[in-house]
Amino acid sequence: MEALWIAVGAALAITGSALATAWAQSRIGAAVAGALAEKPELRTTAVLLVAIPETMVILGFVVAVLIVLRGG
Repeated sequence: MEALWIAVGAALAITGSALATAWAQSRIGAAVAGALAEKPELRTTAVLLVAIPETMVILGFVVAVLIVLRGG
């Protein structure tokens, strides 16, 4: 039964971070599209702004791995 809760905790860590990243990227993507339409020279900044939220998923994965390794 303990293994079940460890798996649920790891799944929630990844799910939560993935949902938060998706929400953030949807907001950032719309703003970046508008900014690039007005100023195309901002493309480097735009790529960075879209890529930064991806670190939340990576951190969620790390937390999930730590939950699994320390829980079992």
